[in-house]
Amino acid sequence: MDRNLALEFVRVTEAAAIASSRLLGRGDPNAADQAATTAMREGFARVAMDGTVVIGEGERDEAPMLYIGERVGTGAEPAVDIALDPLECTNSVAYGRPNALSVVAVAPRGQFLHAPDTYMEKIAVGPAAVGAIDIRRSPEENLHAVAEAKGLPVHDLTVAILDRERHEQLIARVRKVGCRIHLIPDGDVSAAIASAVAESTVDILLGTGGAPEGVLAAAALRCLGGDMQARLAFRNEAELERARGMGLVDPGRIFQLQDLAMGENIMFAATGITDGDLLRGVRFHKGGCRTHSIVMRSQSRTIRYIEAQHLFES
Repeated sequence: MDRNLALEFVRVTEAAAIASSRLLGRGDPNAADQAATTAMREGFARVAMDGTVVIGEGERDEAPMLYIGERVGTGAEPAVDIALDPLECTNSVAYGRPNALSVVAVAPRGQFLHAPDTYMEKIAVGPAAVGAIDIRRSPEENLHAVAEAKGLPVHDLTVAILDRERHEQLIARVRKVGCRIHLIPDGDVSAAIASAVAESTVDILLGTGGAPEGVLAAAALRCLGGDMQARLAFRNEAELERARGMGLVDPGRIFQLQDLAMGENIMFAATGITDGDLLRGVRFHKGGCRTHSIVMRSQSRTIRYIEAQHLFES
């Protein structure tokens, strides 16, 4: 893939972020999601690629969402698979909360896990803790191992966890260890990525979130040199059977980072919609707005933060 494609993907996430941010705090998550999806689809139509959505927002009959299997781009080479979320943290936009992003990850065909729409247990860290995590161990063992790898007392470690009822016992155990806890109201993609960004206050992500979001986070961590392990957490037998139907012969397996996002040529782009752990949100001013984005490539490990000014037609 041409490295200049990465900048094209930023333009796509910028458009989706601007469109959905106009609905900030309106209390209408569906409208915010549809605005982001429409803008992203229109942006993809101008990108020179033959893209197939493999991580999207639903099945084909769930239009207007960017559905799994949808073809995007002009149809020209290269042929790529796309993992996306036009609006990660929908409720954060609808109700004015932090950490909403527009996200796109791209790789050559067959390089992303086709994750079913179910839960996924995850543990994510940055470059300093690569090899220190093991999802089969207890949270306490992993926290001590990451603290040792980072050269920190365990009580100085900051752990990001989704603020959900299912995490009550996990939160209690982390508190007993003495770690600092950063509870996130919605969406764990931003926090997983933040665990691998030097300027971030997050050292590790723990807990259970969406499986598609796990693939997006893995794509970013491949670019950042971080580490991640995951395993699917099915809520019912129907989800398990659907996973098998998607070709997952061992749904109980432990996924390493390279199992979720494979190959050496992954591109990742995200634009902030609301302020968060990773990026600032869209800021409107007279005649336009400013956006804050990150764009990365795994092949070169290049990380660019882009602050762009957009002028609106009068």
